[in-house]
Amino acid sequence: MSRDTIIDEVRTIRETIAREHDYDIAAIFQMLVQAERESQREHASPVPPKVDPATAAAQLSVADNRRRSP
Repeated sequence: MSRDTIIDEVRTIRETIAREHDYDIAAIFQMLVQAERESQREHASPVPPKVDPATAAAQLSVADNRRRSP
C-alpha cells in the first residue's frame, strides 16, 4: 500500500503544533481561536442539529441517573 503524501504532511504539521504547545490541548485550542480571530477570512458556524425535545429530555434524564448511581 502506498503512502499518501498529503496525509503525511498533515500529520507532520499536527505533530509540530502539538510539540510547540507541549501537547497541551487547551494551549493548542487557544492558539487556534487566536488564529481564527486574526484571520481575514470569513468564518461560519455549522447549524446545530434539530433535536426532538422529548429525546433531549430523555437523554438528560439518563445522564442524570448515571451521575446519581453509586
